[in-house]
Amino acid sequence: MKTLEQTMRWYGPKDSVSLSNIRQAGATGVVSALHHIPNGEVWSIEEISKHKKIIENAGLTWSVVESVPVHEAIKTRSGDFKLFINHYKQTIKNLSSEGIHTVCYNFMPILDWTRTDLQFELRNGARALRFDMRALVAFDCFILKRPSAQTSYTQQQLEKGKAYYELLSEEGTTTLTKTIIAGLPGAEEGYILQQFQEALDTYRHIDSDVLATNLQLFLDEIIPVAEESKVFMAIHPDDPPYSIFGLPRVVSNTEDLRRIISNTKSDYNGITFCTGSLGVRKDNNLPNMIKELGAWINFIHLRSVQVETDGSFYEANHLEGDVPMFNVMKELIALQQKKDKSIPMRPDHGHQMLDDLQKSTNPGYTAIGRLKGLAELRGLELGILTK
Repeated sequence: MKTLEQTMRWYGPKDSVSLSNIRQAGATGVVSALHHIPNGEVWSIEEISKHKKIIENAGLTWSVVESVPVHEAIKTRSGDFKLFINHYKQTIKNLSSEGIHTVCYNFMPILDWTRTDLQFELRNGARALRFDMRALVAFDCFILKRPSAQTSYTQQQLEKGKAYYELLSEEGTTTLTKTIIAGLPGAEEGYILQQFQEALDTYRHIDSDVLATNLQLFLDEIIPVAEESKVFMAIHPDDPPYSIFGLPRVVSNTEDLRRIISNTKSDYNGITFCTGSLGVRKDNNLPNMIKELGAWINFIHLRSVQVETDGSFYEANHLEGDVPMFNVMKELIALQQKKDKSIPMRPDHGHQMLDDLQKSTNPGYTAIGRLKGLAELRGLELGILTK
């Protein structure tokens, strides 16, 4: 029976979690990127080769690129977007020449994955990532003061957001602001308050229909190059999978993924199946999505979330929360048997716990929390396979 390829994310030589740590956790592959190269520039063969050799010298494989960022100009079809698309094409070719054939990317406007609390304390003392709708409203309406922001929320949400804001200290306000807009690991870039509002203004006339069209136009140019280079593209879902700050979202549910796959038909136009991002929405039936879309799943993020009625959520233990991980894994195992090669999987995020509570780590990417997640997922897979 074929098994999923076990991988972990690595942020490069400055990552506090070393390649040795990742290998000791039992992973055989690494998910990584050239974060030092400015967004929109070509990744040269020399830089790719250098990074790959570091990984291979540690006894691991560079299995997936996460991510090659899509420049904002491409998303808005403005400025030098044609130049940036050509740069993206060349980067795909260069990655292929070095034997790297899976690329994860996203098409989220302005911000990558968004959280309001990077140190949410759980009952057992561990810390998790959290998205709190009250905090989002507090920031959007009373700190950023985005024009017309209040029309984006219900009266109850506004009242709770205002109450949350009024309890914030000056330090709390600064921390919330930095958490949302300063840039999380893997994000394209960070902003200060004024820059963030200016960035939001660039989407004033771009709704979900326009953004979906811009994504299709991008893929229509990129996917033929991916086909020639035998590089499997894997778009990551929106996180969270609904509009924030009035920005459009176009990769949030089954319908979105169907559209992306059908509009640009190719085996190389695929998805990153992120159970945490997609699992926030109650209308996303994850096992059914795997059954329907499995042929296009090129990469897997496995994590669970505990979702609240107002859209808030926090990262749960990998085998707990609202994601039906047992049924998800059953479908992924069935899918894996149909594939010619192992699908790379990584435990996505993890709790800050034990010795890591005293360490400075990338939010969500501690060693021990992900080690625990990988061990649980490995055990779940093995248990289902041998049942």
